[in-house]
Amino acid sequence: MIVLDTVPSGALLLTVGVLFAAGVYLLLERSLTRVLLGFVLLGNGANLAILVAGGRAGAPPITGATAEPMSDPLAQAMVLTSIVITLALVAFVLAMAYRSWQLHGHDEVQDDLEDTRIARLADADAPSYADSDAEESGSTLDEEAVAVRDEVALPDRETPSGTTRGGEDA
Repeated sequence: MIVLDTVPSGALLLTVGVLFAAGVYLLLERSLTRVLLGFVLLGNGANLAILVAGGRAGAPPITGATAEPMSDPLAQAMVLTSIVITLALVAFVLAMAYRSWQLHGHDEVQDDLEDTRIARLADADAPSYADSDAEESGSTLDEEAVAVRDEVALPDRETPSGTTRGGEDA
């Protein structure tokens, strides 16, 4: 049997869904202003979802104050934490958008040249870098180990600061 006091309002659940959907849609845009608004909508959607999950409002969470059911203080603490995180994220994205506006006159995020190059190579099914480990060198692992400089096996010598590598003074 479902107790009606514990079932959240359908309008609140729909509002949470709309806030999350609109926030994600705006996050996928190129304009940093829209990304900023997306973060704000996602933060508000998360706050509302946490409050809905906290249950119905009750008496203040002070022991011995009243006989009626108390509200859950954990949901309120989580919402306060979420507000602080959202505010910090919004301030960071706002600073990035302002700096982009100062430098370029717009706040659109451009494609990275390296991403474009890698996408072209992926279309051509070509490697994006030279993999030296995949090539056969003709030598054994023991021969390669001797050729590699092993600083741990080298004796202590004096560093430019006047101390030996072990930490003692020379």
